[in-house]
Amino acid sequence: MKALLWLSAHAMLLAQINVPYERIRDAGKEPGNWLTYSRDYSGQRYSPLDQIDTGNVGKLRIAWMHQANDLDALETSPIVVDGTLFISAPPNMVEAIDAATGRTLWTYQKEIPRDLRLCCGRVNRGLAILGNTVYYASIDAHLIALDARVGTVRWDVTMADYKTGYSSTGAPLAVKDKIITGMAGGEFGVRGFIDAYDAKTGKRAWRFNTIPVNGEAGNETWTGESWKTGSATSWVTGVFDPETNTVYWGTGNPGPDWNGDSRSGDNLYSDCLVALDADTGVKKWHFQYTPHDVNDWDSTQTPMLIEGLVQGQPRKMVVLANRNAFYYALDRTNGKFIAGKPYVKQTWASGLDEAGRPMRLPNSEPSVEGTLTWPSLGGGSNWYSSAYDAKTGNYYVNVKEMAAIFHKGEADYKPGAAFNGGGQHDYKGEDPYGAVRAIDAVTGQLRWEYKLQFPSHAGLMATAGGLVFGSNGSSFFALDSQKGSLLWHFEAGGTINANPISFMSAGKQYVVIAAGHALLVFALD
Repeated sequence: MKALLWLSAHAMLLAQINVPYERIRDAGKEPGNWLTYSRDYSGQRYSPLDQIDTGNVGKLRIAWMHQANDLDALETSPIVVDGTLFISAPPNMVEAIDAATGRTLWTYQKEIPRDLRLCCGRVNRGLAILGNTVYYASIDAHLIALDARVGTVRWDVTMADYKTGYSSTGAPLAVKDKIITGMAGGEFGVRGFIDAYDAKTGKRAWRFNTIPVNGEAGNETWTGESWKTGSATSWVTGVFDPETNTVYWGTGNPGPDWNGDSRSGDNLYSDCLVALDADTGVKKWHFQYTPHDVNDWDSTQTPMLIEGLVQGQPRKMVVLANRNAFYYALDRTNGKFIAGKPYVKQTWASGLDEAGRPMRLPNSEPSVEGTLTWPSLGGGSNWYSSAYDAKTGNYYVNVKEMAAIFHKGEADYKPGAAFNGGGQHDYKGEDPYGAVRAIDAVTGQLRWEYKLQFPSHAGLMATAGGLVFGSNGSSFFALDSQKGSLLWHFEAGGTINANPISFMSAGKQYVVIAAGHALLVFALD
């Protein structure tokens, strides 16, 4: 009888779930929820919750944990709505979980092909919610709409053919009446795009091709027909500015990755930030971080919308610690370069010119015999999220100080096969390490660092409690956001390759991280 009563109560709770666009737009009014991939549209990954603070964070304990059924590691960033968590679990699962207890409310599992073409594991990083529907981009390049109350399929559309190398690993972004998502597969010579779909019907509303065709501006930056296999995928979630109706999305490496001989030119719009009209997908502007990239330094990380003073004048900016080792601040209204400087060691460019274009050093490209370069293939940072705290003005980034020896090889395109043109191997002449660094968000100037034993592959979250949560290997920790000192850590027992979040349920603040094959949820004891 008690079980029936519990099911009835939670069925009623789920039936009340409704997240219209206005709730996401005004996410600042709901500090206890986490309504989109980065909590709100800004990409700042900042929680306004302050129940857990610098004075009591040492008392954090496990409240509950949720085990995944598959051996692939969790990289999910949950959505939290009014007491319910929604997570994706690799390689093909979505679950609704009671936020207070960890009890599973419903599970959806998709059948996926066995002949997937994947470069980097069977991962999925999150979901979107709009109204009472949850949206999931599956690893075989489908976009799927699920009833948020019971998990049944409302629609399922194929975005691309997985057999040619396309896949989906990122969280979609719900914007007004559309679901916007990118695509993975940059190591297979695909042609990248960013799509928007009608949230109710699944009909495609627009597509922005990240490589222009013949006759379109930018196509001249590709030699011959190299644009047809130029990659420039869009595999991490972007951000949205409601004030200007602009979506900002990063793009990945050109293909083949390490051999640029067949694709001379800047290779637009690879390694770019593109600003698109949210209603039409028409490009407003673009900024290319790494023209003619031959080191596989994707620029797909989630960008961040902030406001700050530049030479005493207020500016609306979009900022990013790019994989290529440079930190950038751009004017988000027009894409003009404001400031930039290295935030990790780099040996491939003498600096950035007045327009923010890197000035590549001679003999710094991959070679047959191998070229030693900082940073490594993994970059100064990677896909995992940075964080920002407007109170401190700090941009927090998980960095890697690591070199690699880049090799140039042959590149013959075959549909569905790897199209790399080389590779890298580790440099044995150093002890690579990681760090959480706080840098001035306007200038890129280093303010503090917390050194990590080895490079990490996990994201950060800042909170109003004066904390920055991060991870190193299997250790989950909290730092003082102003000083960078360690205040708390927990050994999770599984490698952490995910972004943390925070939410409130029944008056209690929780902090969440995916570690290994489990979702760990912490609260004050």
